[in-house]
Amino acid sequence: MTNANLATGSVWRLHHRDQEVARLTVTGADMPWTHADVETLPGFEEFRPLFAEQERAVDEEDWEQIDACDFRIRSALTMTFPDGSPVAEFMLHIHDDGTAGWRWHDEPFDTANQ
Repeated sequence: MTNANLATGSVWRLHHRDQEVARLTVTGADMPWTHADVETLPGFEEFRPLFAEQERAVDEEDWEQIDACDFRIRSALTMTFPDGSPVAEFMLHIHDDGTAGWRWHDEPFDTANQ
């Protein structure tokens, strides 16, 4: 992970299959979270209700529902670093105000031991 990935103005990309559906332009970092402004692209709208559901679950501290939403997001979407390389694992929140926050890991999470 390079500091360039966290630099203000760097652009991470969100994909559904082979289609880029959003660009996340970094506005700052509060480790382990990275924050960004979101530019939605064609194909994103089908996921907006899922992110809204996730946000409601966070507000209600419904941990089981948060986990379910995170799983659905990671199952449907992939993320790339500014250099185009894939992000192995991520936890992404896209808010109604056009901002996002996420954390990532360089290697897939080991779900077998959870």
